[in-house]
Amino acid sequence: MKKKSLILVTTLFFSCLFFLIPNLASSQTVTKGALPQQPLPKLNLNDPLPANLFVELAKAINPAVVNISTSAIARKGPRDPLQDMLERFYGIPPQSEGWSNRPRRVGLGTGFIIREDGLIVTNAHVIKDADIIEVQLTEKADKQYKAEVIGSDQRTDIALIKIKADVKLHVASLGSSKDVEVGEWVAAFGNPYGHGHTMTKGIISSKGRAIQEINKFPLLQTDASINPGNSGGPLVNSRGQVIGVNSAIDARAQGIGFAIPIDEVKSILPQLEQRGSIRKGYLGISPVDLDNQTAAYLKMDDDYRGAVVAVVQPNGPADKAALKIYDVVTSIDGQRVRNAQDLVDIIADKEPGKKVSIKYLRNNNGQAIERNTTVTIEERPDEKQLLQQSFQRRQRR
Repeated sequence: MKKKSLILVTTLFFSCLFFLIPNLASSQTVTKGALPQQPLPKLNLNDPLPANLFVELAKAINPAVVNISTSAIARKGPRDPLQDMLERFYGIPPQSEGWSNRPRRVGLGTGFIIREDGLIVTNAHVIKDADIIEVQLTEKADKQYKAEVIGSDQRTDIALIKIKADVKLHVASLGSSKDVEVGEWVAAFGNPYGHGHTMTKGIISSKGRAIQEINKFPLLQTDASINPGNSGGPLVNSRGQVIGVNSAIDARAQGIGFAIPIDEVKSILPQLEQRGSIRKGYLGISPVDLDNQTAAYLKMDDDYRGAVVAVVQPNGPADKAALKIYDVVTSIDGQRVRNAQDLVDIIADKEPGKKVSIKYLRNNNGQAIERNTTVTIEERPDEKQLLQQSFQRRQRR
């Protein structure tokens, strides 16, 4: 009996080994404390990147890219305090007492042709304050074409200029920035430091970058090299379509460039060409951020976020809708207002004459009461009118 039991146990032992050994062979040795190996992510890969992709992009896009040079005619005027500072700190020779001769200011930039009649897109800051604008074509580098400004908008940093050319012009194809994805291959074209037509490549590093110092709406971020002089040049996808306008760089680091999404550009082109400027919405208030200190002053919780009405322009849209100083605007047409800049940007995008719904908080004996009102947006006055309004308010105090 003992012998039979021993045989049975031995048989079971080797049977277990028979089934365990294959599993042991296929298993992986896991070091104590190490994470188990995870399965590779499933990648939706298309065809491999063609070896000559960027060669073909250069051939297709370069003819539509132009170099832009600007200059301002020297003027005389009262002494500039900034000039005094430059003389003191940088050793610039002093100018005659009471008057200063401003030297000719020369600027460089890039643009791209969007229509065969010579219409060109560039940055507004490239041609700002310029008296003379000259354009150089890729295929006729020995000639400068005088350009006229068709329209310019500082908020979007987009300008339209036009030339009369004696050759057939190549036109860039405008794509869409709506479906741009992070990691997508892109190429940037421009005139860096005046070196002429240059192409760099990279990827979309991020999208939806809202950087107030540069622009008032989300930008595309790329690591394609962008340098001074590239401003106004096209950012192109792998299909040869313009998806952005190179606009700025972060000087604190390399490989951080920003482009204006082409959909933003296309939305203003008709108005820019027809009117020369963009009609912006106007609410008739001066807002400030609702920070913790202001919230405490208004006896509101720290959780509240919005834009505090600091000034109400008499007979302006907000005044007509009974908005008052210290009201806190929290949303406009359902769009959240987190701070003063949000309010300015949202209102600027509204068409003059449009009615908008505004949700706001009003302090009532230490309690924030939520209210709603409807405001008819007006067209934003020009800067001179706004300064005049500000001066009149000060006089009334």
